[in-house]
Amino acid sequence: MKKRFTEEQVITILREAEAGAMPIKALCKKHNITEQTFFRWRNKYGGMDVPDARRLKDLEAENAKLKRMVAEQLLVIDGMKEIVRKK
Repeated sequence: MKKRFTEEQVITILREAEAGAMPIKALCKKHNITEQTFFRWRNKYGGMDVPDARRLKDLEAENAKLKRMVAEQLLVIDGMKEIVRKK
């Protein structure tokens, strides 16, 4: 899935909204995003700076990697249990 906006761009858009220069509906139209996307971004990135958003992205990637590793280990353990039961 290709993202159209980087974390930096998202935070910039959110800062624009916080400034209150224009209504959210007009801001969304200007950046060609839906209001739902804007509010989802605000829930996820609200109050963050760019370094915080990068750290969040890194942590999410690390978490996904760890979850895959745990799942693989559970498969190995289940396989070993099956072998022991057959003997």
